[in-house]
Amino acid sequence: MPLCRRVLQLFKTLHRTRQEVFRDDGEALEAARQKINEEFKKHRAEISSERVHELMKHGADVEVFLRTSVVQAAHTDNNRLLLRPRPSVFQENVPYCDTPPQKT
Repeated sequence: MPLCRRVLQLFKTLHRTRQEVFRDDGEALEAARQKINEEFKKHRAEISSERVHELMKHGADVEVFLRTSVVQAAHTDNNRLLLRPRPSVFQENVPYCDTPPQKT
């Protein structure tokens, strides 16, 4: 796949993730939209393929962070928050074990 197509695909993926993560929060949706567009415009004239790959890696890391780590919260009343986690935020809870498993 050509590099310009992969950059466009990353741009669209970031915007889709933004819409999912900040659903029902107009201010956060707009701020994230502006930041994504600003960063892509700032590096629009980049011609070094190494630098473009570096920037794409950073963009992909940001997308994963948004999708897996950001949780919406809303104030419900005095000193209370309502969390709205998405299924993609939940992780498998694996218990910690001090001793390594026995080999059989």
